[in-house]
Amino acid sequence: MTTTLDTTRFGAFGGTFAPETLMAPLFELEREWKRWTADADFRAELASLLQHFAGRPTALTHARRLSRELGLELWLKREDLLHTGAHKLNNTLGQCLLAQRMGKSRVVAETGAGQHGVATATACALLGLDCVVYMGAVDAARQRMNLLRMELLGARVRVVEHGQRTLKDAINEAMRAWVGDPTETHYALGSALGPHPFPSIVAGFQQVIGEEARKDFLARTGRLPDAVVACVGGGSNAIGIFRAFVPDASVALVGVEAGGEGVGKGQQHAARFAGGEPGVLHGCYTYLLQDDDGQIRPTHSISAGLDYPAVGPEHAMLHDEKRARYSWATDAEALRGFEALAKGEGILCALESAHAVGWVLREREALSGQHVLVNLSGRGDKDLETIASLRGPEREGA
Repeated sequence: MTTTLDTTRFGAFGGTFAPETLMAPLFELEREWKRWTADADFRAELASLLQHFAGRPTALTHARRLSRELGLELWLKREDLLHTGAHKLNNTLGQCLLAQRMGKSRVVAETGAGQHGVATATACALLGLDCVVYMGAVDAARQRMNLLRMELLGARVRVVEHGQRTLKDAINEAMRAWVGDPTETHYALGSALGPHPFPSIVAGFQQVIGEEARKDFLARTGRLPDAVVACVGGGSNAIGIFRAFVPDASVALVGVEAGGEGVGKGQQHAARFAGGEPGVLHGCYTYLLQDDDGQIRPTHSISAGLDYPAVGPEHAMLHDEKRARYSWATDAEALRGFEALAKGEGILCALESAHAVGWVLREREALSGQHVLVNLSGRGDKDLETIASLRGPEREGA
């Protein structure tokens, strides 16, 4: 594990736009995060947990059949093979271990698709910490199995019934819970967003993805990929793999947002770089979807994990510096990506990751002959009810 960025800003973005009641907990978190991530015993214990409990390193898979079909070399970084089924465990093991070293007895978290909630509940069960997870009612309905998994792991799930009842509202409630008891409680934020130091903490615990991928790709192919592609909600899986390749100018970095129904006027989506502008949400300055009065616009995505109106500030910096390109895939394109990977490679990926695959399918001509590395941030078990409802009578034997 390498150290995280020691900064409160990413270019013009980031910062600490938080109420006075949060400043003391944030200062404490920054101090303890710097202290413990520099501690050799902490780093060794986290590395051991990642290897022997989580299952790192994860595989690098060459998608041979799809490569032939698409006319490019498609490679997959398999975070779907990590324990609990997604990249989220990298961060929750780090943050919960940090909470334990800080003397906290309780962890609160938010979740959208449920994978961060499951990963937090898992880490808390492992380390003997009390766990409360906040989840929007819309997400709780479409991710029922993950809600059950959290409860079976000992977490108490608080379903949020106000606002859009999705990830944004779950974050609001988790922050309120943290403010109410900062002495005993740690807030394990799940993505690379929020007030400093959260974007740096989360990205730092996730950059193991890119470090492994870069090393393995060079070992397998003798070269670097031409492009690294990842879905972007808040942006933790994407920044986790991007960081290792940022210094390599020859490697294109592509973040794929949720295009929802489409990004045209009047259509609902969660493509912040396609329809948003800079503003402040959940404690940081970044790109977000807002109306002319500065009110947060409703979002939509077939995937609960991408259904969020803002993006992590490090992505905002990479966008404005033109080091990364941010595109989008619609719900329909994500479904095509899911089906292509399932039928072509025997992999059921999360609908979030399917957006990245769907983008590659759409851009196949422009990518012809290139080596393309896609980060599969999670597996698709959690999305099977959604996919089954959309397929309807097309199922064999119906």
